[in-house]
Amino acid sequence: MSNPILYAYDFNGQGVGNVISDIKEASLKIAQDELAWVHLDVNNPETKGWLEKELSYLDPFVVSALIAEETRPRITEINDGALIILRGVNLNENANPEDMVSIRLWVDSHRIISVERRSLKAVYEISEKIKKGKGPIDAGRFITMLITSLFERMEPVISELDDRTDNIEEQILDSADMTLRENIIDIRKKAIILRRYMAPQKDAIGQLRLSEQNWIKPEYKRHLQENYDRILRYVEDLDAIRERAQIVKDELANILSDRLNKNMYVLSVIAAIFLPLSFLTGLLGINVGGIPGADNVDAFWVFCAILIVLVIAQIAFFKKQKWF
Repeated sequence: MSNPILYAYDFNGQGVGNVISDIKEASLKIAQDELAWVHLDVNNPETKGWLEKELSYLDPFVVSALIAEETRPRITEINDGALIILRGVNLNENANPEDMVSIRLWVDSHRIISVERRSLKAVYEISEKIKKGKGPIDAGRFITMLITSLFERMEPVISELDDRTDNIEEQILDSADMTLRENIIDIRKKAIILRRYMAPQKDAIGQLRLSEQNWIKPEYKRHLQENYDRILRYVEDLDAIRERAQIVKDELANILSDRLNKNMYVLSVIAAIFLPLSFLTGLLGINVGGIPGADNVDAFWVFCAILIVLVIAQIAFFKKQKWF
């Protein structure tokens, strides 16, 4: 039987955690009054059975939510605990940051059970802090540490999107090019995907900061308020990036349309100038008798002079009409 546990610790209330390596020991620790954390791999076939056994006192929907294929950030309070589902940007190798990774948790005053489908650096960071004796002292501190770590990793991703939008705006002002259209679409797409999960995450944090759970102390609520304000700003920034990308896209289309109209206008003026010339040369080029000047050796040069005068007269007329 494979071990579904990725990380497991019990805490002494001072930020120091002892590693739990045995699955049976983990079952014993989470049943005690002291805080313990067990982090599971949902891809392991043993995870579901372990959760159903250890969380048998809860409504079955909690286990279903912890192992669900797709999730949206939310918080559901049940008695003295809470089901918490959050998402963080995907910083795994060869992954797209906007493909956000979920972490699902059951938290109460003396146990934290978390589940992941894909690796999340924020969880690894907490594990490393515990090893250094800088871990959480209680469940509320664990949640604030996790949320803060998740949100800190979001900011560079959003800043990078904002910088890309600035660069494209500058490029369009310098030299609009059709190749910029793909970059604009990519920025807008990423902003939409990120906002899809950050907006409900904002609501979840807002609900958590107002929670009456006894393991969420007032000091932790202040941290949650700060994180709520932070993710609110992220959502507003994503809305602004999305709107700016649409405006830039429209501006690019207008510039390219103006350029096309200008080119078509120039071609129309040239065609208008050469239309009478083509008519006259075609008329005098017909192979029938009676063409004026056919027997005059200077007729060709006289005709060329007439055409030049005609072109000059047309240009003067177009300028007077302000056609160009």
